[in-house]
Amino acid sequence: MNIILLGPPGSGKGTQGELLSQRTGLLRVATGDLLRSAVEQQTQLGLEAKRYMDQGLLVPDDVMLGLLEEILSKPEASRGVIMDGFPRTIAQAEAVDRLLQARGRKVDHVLLFDVPD
Repeated sequence: MNIILLGPPGSGKGTQGELLSQRTGLLRVATGDLLRSAVEQQTQLGLEAKRYMDQGLLVPDDVMLGLLEEILSKPEASRGVIMDGFPRTIAQAEAVDRLLQARGRKVDHVLLFDVPD
């Protein structure tokens, strides 16, 4: 099962994503955690991401999707993942669909956290 959590910062995506992960056993993939881990491990994509992060720029889609692809290829992601805060654009969502389709999978659920200010 592949789940996407969408919503503004502070809406509860991280908290609920962690609870869902604990209850379902699915791997939670949070964008910030993914970037920090790749940079810390000094992977090729992590070093590329760091160049953008150090300049205060957004990490390009191709780098983010490469990091997600690495996660999806891991055995612990074989049952599915909970994507916390990614994708953020239509282009990213379409790319996620393609990545999952290549593995014979799909997005099963999208949860939108629509909370008042």
